[in-house]
Amino acid sequence: MQENETYVTPLSGRYASKEMNKIWSPSAKYSTWRKLWVALAETEKELGIDITDEQIKEMKENVNNIDYDIVAQREKECRHDVMSHVYEFGLKCPEAKPIIHLGATSCFVTDNTDVILMTEALKIVKQKLIVVINNLKEFAERNKNITCLGYTHFQPAQLTTVGKRATLWLQDLLEDLEELEFVESHMKLLGCKGTTGTGESFMKLFKDEEKVKQIDGKIAEKMGFDKFYAVSGQTYTRKLDSRVLNLLSEIAQSASKFANDMRLLQHEKELEEPFEKGQIGSSAMAYKRNPMRSERINSLARHVMILAQDPAITAATQWLERTLDDSANKRICVPEAFLAIDAILILYGNISKNIVVYENVIKTKLMQELPFMATEEIIMNAVLKGGDRQELHEKIRVYSMEAAREVKQFGRPNDLVDRIAKDTSFGLTKEEILEALNPENLCGRAPHQVEDFIQEKVKPVLDKYADLLKFENIEVKV
Repeated sequence: MQENETYVTPLSGRYASKEMNKIWSPSAKYSTWRKLWVALAETEKELGIDITDEQIKEMKENVNNIDYDIVAQREKECRHDVMSHVYEFGLKCPEAKPIIHLGATSCFVTDNTDVILMTEALKIVKQKLIVVINNLKEFAERNKNITCLGYTHFQPAQLTTVGKRATLWLQDLLEDLEELEFVESHMKLLGCKGTTGTGESFMKLFKDEEKVKQIDGKIAEKMGFDKFYAVSGQTYTRKLDSRVLNLLSEIAQSASKFANDMRLLQHEKELEEPFEKGQIGSSAMAYKRNPMRSERINSLARHVMILAQDPAITAATQWLERTLDDSANKRICVPEAFLAIDAILILYGNISKNIVVYENVIKTKLMQELPFMATEEIIMNAVLKGGDRQELHEKIRVYSMEAAREVKQFGRPNDLVDRIAKDTSFGLTKEEILEALNPENLCGRAPHQVEDFIQEKVKPVLDKYADLLKFENIEVKV
């Protein structure tokens, strides 16, 4: 088929949602240009320019009526995308043709549209982020009392719980949400300030500075914004794109950390991402259950983090009031970053809703390492019976090394408890030692930390965004 002979980015063709694809579609972009031309005409009429209601009505009726063939043909001739659309819009609106784009420069539609589309895309990101936060909250609650090995340097360390570990993933996402709220609340339109941002064209048009000062605010209000840049060159500051993609990078970092943890724990057979009934893990090894969703999160997150460098460099290298070396880059990196983060959050939502916990494996691993984890507890109990802490510490260090050698070199069971019980200087029976090894007594405040964190930090957020707690059963494609 012809459509299979042209490259389509996997982000739009395979990974991202329909709603995110729609935001970055040509139709959304160019219909927003027309809405901005309507808002400009309405503003100019309100401020005294001779524009009729019929002209504005004609423009509104044709906002979505775009003949892309005419636009393409005109662009071949004039080599200017905005003027090609002005031309086509004028054909559809013959009465309004003389006043379309009056006093504006191309960045009036291109830049304001970018801000509008990014703002809409952030709403989708927020909704999916809230869903993942809710999923992890429920997972943490369900598993707050399942004691497991903690890992530092990916080596067994003091005990924690499965639920407590999930709060670490949650905390990262709450940080991201806080940053998202900040970015959302500071989204500003460029407004309409002309070629170098001085408003010179409108000063000529209105000959009244007080009227010119009202233009930005009126347009912003008509487009649903309460903020606009007080000063600009021809474009809004490219720091905005950098700020937005930095936010997306931060979300990607959090998701990638989670995905790495899942891959490690799936290797240990403690947790597992969902695996479909008919899913094939490997073309060669039929038994395999690969963590492909988590691996894809890592892969896409890498792309988002790298994309965040593009607008940073662009913001740093703009020339004076306007330069065009930003345009091609913006057209690629901004939509791609949003599509990729959308795909990441779809995967994150799918995994976090369906994490499989293998309690027996977790318990077996824990019990193998538990004597090492409880050495301080054993020493304290022995000291209470009159032992010398320094002497006992050295003995238990030696016994631990010997027991570890038995496990690592010979594959034998951990016999640390037996070694200690045989040493009368500890003054502890094997039963007393085993009683001190109760895992539930060795994970500190972990279960209560989960409860406190959810009640104090997570629940207020979920209550605030209760209306966003929806997640369609979106298919995760390979």
